[in-house]
Amino acid sequence: MKIRKAVFPVAGLGTRVLPATKAMPKEMLTIVDKPLIQYVVDEAKEAGIEHFIFVTGRNKGVIEDHFDRMYELDATLAARGKKAEMDILARDQPEAGAMSFTRQQAPLGLGHAVWCARDIVGDEPFAVVLPDELVLHTPGCLAQMIEAAGKLGEKSNLIAVEAVPDELTHQYGICGVGKRQGKVFEVDGMVEKPPKGTAPSNLSITGRYILQPEIFKILETQERGAGGEIQLTDAMIGLTRTQKFYGVEFAGERHDCGSKTGFLRANIAFGLARAELRDGLRAEMKKYLGK
Repeated sequence: MKIRKAVFPVAGLGTRVLPATKAMPKEMLTIVDKPLIQYVVDEAKEAGIEHFIFVTGRNKGVIEDHFDRMYELDATLAARGKKAEMDILARDQPEAGAMSFTRQQAPLGLGHAVWCARDIVGDEPFAVVLPDELVLHTPGCLAQMIEAAGKLGEKSNLIAVEAVPDELTHQYGICGVGKRQGKVFEVDGMVEKPPKGTAPSNLSITGRYILQPEIFKILETQERGAGGEIQLTDAMIGLTRTQKFYGVEFAGERHDCGSKTGFLRANIAFGLARAELRDGLRAEMKKYLGK
């Protein structure tokens, strides 16, 4: 099962981190020295993704600009002999034609955002990557999922999952656990935010998916669910009637950068992961923490 395309839903309003996102997309908030969107695109590249599809909304044009050439900047850096900075920009520059952008005109939920990419994805399996969730690990989360997909049937769907405290399962989409082989298991049912004490497991659905194109037919007629939005989880439940779903317990530390606490935690974790920043960051943390 070859996974060539990935969909990045980037039309959200980022209300959990206002006022930072009032005029700037949350996907452009920086973790250390790179915007969130660059991290997830790099993760997809590492996994072998060839075509990057962004579902955008109003005031999101800066995301498209980020992946374009800036000739004035290139010329200025060249004139000043800033080779290291030029190499960084060249490293992050996508190939011509490797990125597509489409609009989600109204905030109707993740399922609707994925459906907006239907014509660009076409009739092939694809990944969905939520940009406000970062996983600190090499290989990345999506690479781990694609490796797992290579050992499954052609019409398999995969969901990245992680364990959450039992008392918090009512806050997440939760998977039921069927036949298991290592870190991969057959999904035996899914439920979105189950009432306390009723969750089938403590494994929550996170922001990485590999889906078959048949999901688009279901999303086309999917009724609104939780929050009055078209939920991707509801459509996946519909697809389980005809196709298998597998959960992948990925290696790595997940960071929810859509929350203020998660955003700060991610900056510290990714900073400590950088050899050239680690010692200085630890020294500064000791000053503030008094340890």
